[in-house]
Amino acid sequence: MVSTDLSAVESDWQEKTDRFLLKGDYVQAAKLYEQAIEDEPSVKSHYWQLGLMLLLQGQEVEAQTTWLLALADGESEEIEQWSQELIQVLETEADRQRDLREYGVAWAIRQHIREINPTDINNLLHSIGLSTMLETYTGEELGDIGVIEQLKSEAGNSVDFELLMQVLKNVLDRAPFYPSSFDLTEASTAHVKDPLIFLNLLIPFVYKLSYSARQVELAARFTELALRVSPQNPEILGTLSSFYQDFSQHSKGIETAKLCYSFMEALADKVYANFLVMRGLMGAGGYWDEFCLALETQKSLLASLIEEQPTSLNQGTTIRLFICVFFFPYFQDLPQENIQIRRQLAQLAQLNVENYAKEKVEKYRQRRSPLLKIDPPSKRLKIGYLSHCLRSHSVGWLARWIFEYRDPSRFEVNAYLLGSEMSRDKLEDWYISKVDKAYKLGLNSHEAAEKIYEDEIDILVDLDSVTLSNSCEIMTIKPAPVQVTWLGWDASSVPTIDYYIADPYVLPESAQEYYTEKIWRLPQTYIAVDGFEVGVPTLRRDSLDIGSDAVIYLSAQRGYKYHPNTARLQMQVMKAVPNSYFLIKGMADQESLKKFFLEIAESEGVGADRLRFLGLAGTEKEHRANLGIADVVLDTYPYNGATTTMETLWMGVPIVTRVGEQFAARNSYTMMVNAGISEGIAWSDEEYVEWGIRLGKDAALRQQISWKLRQSRQTAPLWNSKQFTREMEKAYEQMWQIYIDQSNH
Repeated sequence: MVSTDLSAVESDWQEKTDRFLLKGDYVQAAKLYEQAIEDEPSVKSHYWQLGLMLLLQGQEVEAQTTWLLALADGESEEIEQWSQELIQVLETEADRQRDLREYGVAWAIRQHIREINPTDINNLLHSIGLSTMLETYTGEELGDIGVIEQLKSEAGNSVDFELLMQVLKNVLDRAPFYPSSFDLTEASTAHVKDPLIFLNLLIPFVYKLSYSARQVELAARFTELALRVSPQNPEILGTLSSFYQDFSQHSKGIETAKLCYSFMEALADKVYANFLVMRGLMGAGGYWDEFCLALETQKSLLASLIEEQPTSLNQGTTIRLFICVFFFPYFQDLPQENIQIRRQLAQLAQLNVENYAKEKVEKYRQRRSPLLKIDPPSKRLKIGYLSHCLRSHSVGWLARWIFEYRDPSRFEVNAYLLGSEMSRDKLEDWYISKVDKAYKLGLNSHEAAEKIYEDEIDILVDLDSVTLSNSCEIMTIKPAPVQVTWLGWDASSVPTIDYYIADPYVLPESAQEYYTEKIWRLPQTYIAVDGFEVGVPTLRRDSLDIGSDAVIYLSAQRGYKYHPNTARLQMQVMKAVPNSYFLIKGMADQESLKKFFLEIAESEGVGADRLRFLGLAGTEKEHRANLGIADVVLDTYPYNGATTTMETLWMGVPIVTRVGEQFAARNSYTMMVNAGISEGIAWSDEEYVEWGIRLGKDAALRQQISWKLRQSRQTAPLWNSKQFTREMEKAYEQMWQIYIDQSNH
């Protein structure tokens, strides 16, 4: 009877302490534990709980004194056991406080656990995790409290894997650039129990590092850690290959792409892996023969894939299909063939997108009915610009003026900036300041599409085309009723895109026969700028060992654009113009690019001493200033310069271009016409060489062209971006009216 009464009393006492604890009344709880110690001084748990109640009141010294008092009279084995009991009490409360979102309290309790057991790796990880949630984490803590050291020691063998992954994610989210974050990731690789969990955490992070923060080299280092955990993973190899290529580790990029291809099994994945091989070869420049073989492989793979017509591809595989024809225009000026393959691939991607994103596609198709009037008093047309490139990038430099001169009384403009959540770009900030609403987004296509849909955008303008496959997926889902491609590349052939912006020159009259999009030709030019900022030149003739009376030819393009046929024509120009030099600049592997040009020069009888290979300029402004060293710029074909051509014209430098049939082969042509010059426009290989020779030999003609270009700054359509903006806005209104009319029939 007595024991039953005691049990009831004890239960009632425990309920009271628990109630006080849950209410946060630590003073009353402490009083109960003080009474319990007085009644049962030998029960150690009372001391642990009393100390905890004091700690929760902020009385840290009193709490520690209470615990030390209880530990003082024990033998070493007893002290160890009691310490573990105390740690258990503190851990339970730390977890409870964390669940209550009292992160500061939980963190403080964890510090006391660390004093008792400084090498408990899981407690150390909890402390780091809590400091990230408190946003007090600085990046120094991992070293200060020994987390990395413990993970590398035998103590790390007891680590809680799920906890480690959660803390790693928090650290990478909050301190991606600290050296200690890389060290933590590296140390974690030895404790990965489930590679998929680790990779699902790390891969999105490396894409953010690369595409948003523009830290490609760091992204590659993290991806190499992923490869440790899954050494033959083709997805990781593909990602790593792209990164190597992006920071000019060309040989490693090509080698890794080939390894990726060897491990890919599905046909659609092989298509992508072979694209990476092509990308590596073209980016390096000079691997022409090998690239041609890879291109033939690509054509064969694509033919098989199009014949197979798979409709259950996953999102990642589908998205990548859009870019797998990217290099065809660099190889051949055959727009009908190139666009047919592009169209077939885009249609296949569309089928798969409509399967895995069925709900979104149907939801967007059932959008509200359009207003019957184009411009009622309360209605401004909502224009959305979608891009990864509204920053320090060619597209970013060229698109500025349509934002600068837009008519806010008629148009509401939103910017959807893909892959920009971690970016710190001044030009991007300028764009954000110029629009009604801007979103710094990641690479999640569905998130971007949903925002566009929620904002009720009327006309969505994609500035990237197939240069970013995520943009293609967004356009395929069709979150806006009218969709347009402009500026960033040729048309993507995505079936849900309505219009492609062009002009009278950049596409031949017959182009509509093979384009799926309706070609919307602006009256004069598809692009205009007010000009370019120019810095101080850093190139001098004397530093290049070139005399003042010599003729300097220049080509400044990416390695992608250097084609052997055009290089031969350029060497024929050089051979015919005495005392001439050719400056070659490009983002490419310098050794392979030199080999490429020197072999062609030798075959055409041009001495190697007449070629100069230039490194990249430090800034865009410096690059433009350095264009002034050239007497004549020799354009590339079948893929012309675009931004570089406009910069050349702005600097008043004569240019020779070879006009073709495809968009990429007519960019310089439309820009020259719209800058007011026809000199240098060649319609055949022979004419290209003739113009190159004539401009090299005729200094008076060069001066005349340069004068015309300087004068044209005041009058030419290419430099009248205010008028261009009015033409674009007029086009938007006409597109919308067509949509209204079609919807009402």
